[in-house]
Amino acid sequence: MRIGVLALQGDFIEHITTLKRIGVEASEVRLPGQLEGLNGLIIPGGESTTIGKLAVAYNLMEPLRAFARERAIWGTCAGAIFLSKDAHRDQPLLGVMDIVVERNAFGRQIFSFEVDLPAPYLKPVDPSGRPYHAVFIRAPLIEAVSGSAQVLDQLPDGRIVSALQGRLLATSFHPELTADDRYHRYFVELAR
Repeated sequence: MRIGVLALQGDFIEHITTLKRIGVEASEVRLPGQLEGLNGLIIPGGESTTIGKLAVAYNLMEPLRAFARERAIWGTCAGAIFLSKDAHRDQPLLGVMDIVVERNAFGRQIFSFEVDLPAPYLKPVDPSGRPYHAVFIRAPLIEAVSGSAQVLDQLPDGRIVSALQGRLLATSFHPELTADDRYHRYFVELAR
């Protein structure tokens, strides 16, 4: 099992550290050729406009879209924006996931927060069924899902914070910033 982490900008090191901790071979991806042989790819949090512009500059857009048609991709925070079909802004997007996102939906960094989510779909990797403690930092909101995309997690007020479409996963929060590796294990299973 080999998982790549898009290492153009953002918190890619934290994802690589978590993957290695759970025994998964992980590598940094900056160029199209580095997608070869990967079972899945994580697009980390960071700044979605910068990630998009760098992906264009490094000729990664079409290779990433082709990768998404065949293999698993997980976008966290900015990565979720980058996967979306619409972010209400003119910026490079992969447009591979039937979700609409609102950038920085919860406000500035001082409004960052943490909350427990039920996350029942994590039971295959942790039968305890304990809630998932999610960390939101300048997080996007998934405004809508359509097509074959489905809602995974919602805040208590009903706002959507994670979605799944086949083997494409989008989370508004940052699992790589916690000691809880269940989301990474869940993604590894999606990538199998």
